[in-house]
Amino acid sequence: MPPAGGVLFHRRRSASPSRSAPIRLLLVDDHEVVRVGLRTVLHNNQGIAVIGEADSKAQAIKRADRLHPDVILMDVRLPDGSGVEACREILSAHPDSRVIFLTSYTDDDSVLAAVLAGAFGYVLKEIDSGALIRAILTVANGRSILDPTVRQRALEWIKAAPTDSGPSRTSTLSPQEERVLALVAEGLTNKEIALSLKLSDKTVKNYLANMFQKLHISRRAQAAAFFVKRHT
Repeated sequence: MPPAGGVLFHRRRSASPSRSAPIRLLLVDDHEVVRVGLRTVLHNNQGIAVIGEADSKAQAIKRADRLHPDVILMDVRLPDGSGVEACREILSAHPDSRVIFLTSYTDDDSVLAAVLAGAFGYVLKEIDSGALIRAILTVANGRSILDPTVRQRALEWIKAAPTDSGPSRTSTLSPQEERVLALVAEGLTNKEIALSLKLSDKTVKNYLANMFQKLHISRRAQAAAFFVKRHT
């Protein structure tokens, strides 16, 4: 997929049985105590070098541009936006980087949004340090740690998603519905979309209902897939 719409699944680089250089890791989380804990556990462990940190979407994109990390450990929720959108932008510019989402969100929509953005992994913050290190090593060597079932579901969403010219899209989306759609594709909740657009929760629900009806879909993950498909 071209850079304009983000990356769903990356071209893998050949895995090397032994890396001579350390894995360059960027930490992205808005909680300082989380970053300190991760840096303490990960830095200089199993050939991992923490080369930078970021506490927001904008900072994550800037640090990735400057540091060119091998692996980015990213939270889904950031104070100025979504880690999913940060992932999409970073991988569009740096397709050889790999993103692992480290989060407390387990809902299907968040997981599928991460997969659609091109993530190599999605793990929960309850993970123990040993398992997290193994996940980083696996991803750094070009192998995804995503559940194959989740990956297959994401591909199915993309394949089934309506297109601008297809019969499923019987009428165009309004400018505000387009904005809501973009935020849904970032994995934001209704409440977060309402805060971002300065709308009420009820108004966001109405926009979503209208959008779903126009696109002939019934789930947020399908809306995210439509957004990705349209921008590729």
